[in-house]
Amino acid sequence: MNQRLEFRGGWGTAFIPVAIFLFFCVLYFIVFKAFEMYALGMGAFVALMIGATFVKKGNYERYWNSVYDGVREAVPIAVLLFIIGMFSELIKTTNISSGFVWIASLLDVDGGLFTAFAFLAVCIIATATGSSIGTMFTCFPIFYPAGVLLGCDPAFLAGAIVSGAIFGDNLAPISDTTIISAGTQEYTKKKGIAELGGVVASRFKYSFVAGVITFILFWIFGGGGTVAANHPGILAENMNPITLVMLFPVVVMLMVATITRNIYKAITVGILLGSITGLSFNLLTFGDIISVVDGAPAGFLTGGVSYMMATVTLVLSVYGIMGVLNGAGVIEKVTNGILNSKLCKQVRGAEIAMMLGISFTTLIFGGVTSASMTTFGKVQNEIGKRVGLHPYRRANLLDGFASSLVLVVPFLSVFVFVGALLTQGYDFVEPLVLTEVSKGMIYCVILFLVLLFSVITGWGRQYEGPDGKPVSKLQEQ
Repeated sequence: MNQRLEFRGGWGTAFIPVAIFLFFCVLYFIVFKAFEMYALGMGAFVALMIGATFVKKGNYERYWNSVYDGVREAVPIAVLLFIIGMFSELIKTTNISSGFVWIASLLDVDGGLFTAFAFLAVCIIATATGSSIGTMFTCFPIFYPAGVLLGCDPAFLAGAIVSGAIFGDNLAPISDTTIISAGTQEYTKKKGIAELGGVVASRFKYSFVAGVITFILFWIFGGGGTVAANHPGILAENMNPITLVMLFPVVVMLMVATITRNIYKAITVGILLGSITGLSFNLLTFGDIISVVDGAPAGFLTGGVSYMMATVTLVLSVYGIMGVLNGAGVIEKVTNGILNSKLCKQVRGAEIAMMLGISFTTLIFGGVTSASMTTFGKVQNEIGKRVGLHPYRRANLLDGFASSLVLVVPFLSVFVFVGALLTQGYDFVEPLVLTEVSKGMIYCVILFLVLLFSVITGWGRQYEGPDGKPVSKLQEQ
């Protein structure tokens, strides 16, 4: 039996790496407004080095072995992130958003309807790319100025784009947060973690209901601006209907992921079919797939790996911190403390504890959902296993609540900061302040209410049955 990792000052000292990591989260995302994942990864590794100085004599080697144990658990997630990064870059390279602008122009939508349309389009794009922040940087320059000139309310339009990015990040099988939420939830009646296809299939109903309600609300409240005379020029510069053919490999990829429950097969099919489709319609050149420019590797294959490097670094470092907490017995103590509380006497109470836990963790991590889910996912896994909840349900509540109400907090959410940042630089509309962007993020509020309804009523709740199969009722052991 492995000895428990011991710290000077007791087990509470094991939280020092967590505290230092949170300091770097606040420093970079809130003070410096530098939204780089690799900077947080650096912060986590520095936190680990400092934390090692607080162990008791004879525990130094055990400390780093605990770090390695944690990092080992992150390897499957890291491999998957690199692979999905390639597909994500493929879709971005073909600039699929310009196809949706063409649809908007064709249908002659403006005002509130354009705001709702922008939300829908960004939902699809974010689901295809699996990247929330990346989708925002791609879609804001296209949809925001066009929408403002078409009479949209700037705050609700910005909120619609941010909301759509969060929708896709929460639902996409190739999203880092979807992978992390599934990868942290283990089976008890068979080996392995929650399959991505099953997680996405069971998650769809929550996202769909919240998305439909949000679309209607954006339609109602998203207008009120002034239609500008020069809006046709903005639209014309950003239209290309041919890019919509890239929805075909996206749909096929999603179907393969759902049917086979194997994301590796789905991504392989998606990359092959996407490359063939892009080349056939002149949306890609062979150089866009793999090439060298000025001595540096280029193309979406290397770009996808490069793009995910920062996120993988963050995941590995945070898993290392969690390894330390595991080695010191902290995760077990926290889990037992939650389970022994009055709140967890029933399954509903356990789910409320999960909601509060991931919401608070996401809040203190500044809305960096990949880091918060990696951190609290271990605790959620243990709480859920002890009350018999299926890994799909645990993963859905983890990702859903992390992607909902807490992301609306104006001064503690990276999504609000980035959203406000991307409204700058236009001479025909004033940049939005944080509270205005926050006001427009309707989807996050609606998703929270949908999930809260699910927790209270039990809608969608599944337990783990024989051989890990989802069942509607908890079976006797």
